[in-house]
Amino acid sequence: MTKHILCAVDLTHDGDARAILVESGRLADFYGARLSVITVLPDYGSSWVGTFFKEGAMKEAAQAASDALHEMVAGVLPERQDVRHIVDIGSAYEKVLEVVEKIGADMVVVGAHRPDFKDRILGPNAARIVRNARVSVLVIRLG
Repeated sequence: MTKHILCAVDLTHDGDARAILVESGRLADFYGARLSVITVLPDYGSSWVGTFFKEGAMKEAAQAASDALHEMVAGVLPERQDVRHIVDIGSAYEKVLEVVEKIGADMVVVGAHRPDFKDRILGPNAARIVRNARVSVLVIRLG
């Protein structure tokens, strides 16, 4: 039985993120499960590109992402008051997999678009999560 669902959203794709949240909320209701929502920001701070950002830019970006995530969840799932909001920085699929273990989630919900040629070579985040997760993964097909 599913007891804790981790929903992974990309805040830069608002409509898709909302659709994934709706399905995750339905699943959490169906199973009577706890719901956590994660978004992952790319880490520019540790690369050469990071030298062009002012000190504290990543902290500000993480706070803005947290605010946006809270606002989105409240707007999409207003009846759910117990949602855990998580903002992490790094590689999306690696952070999602780390958080699954850290919080003890037993299902992950991610979205995926129809793969194009570059995705078949590099592998999108959803595919990497599916391949490497130790728990069930539900992929919501988008677009």
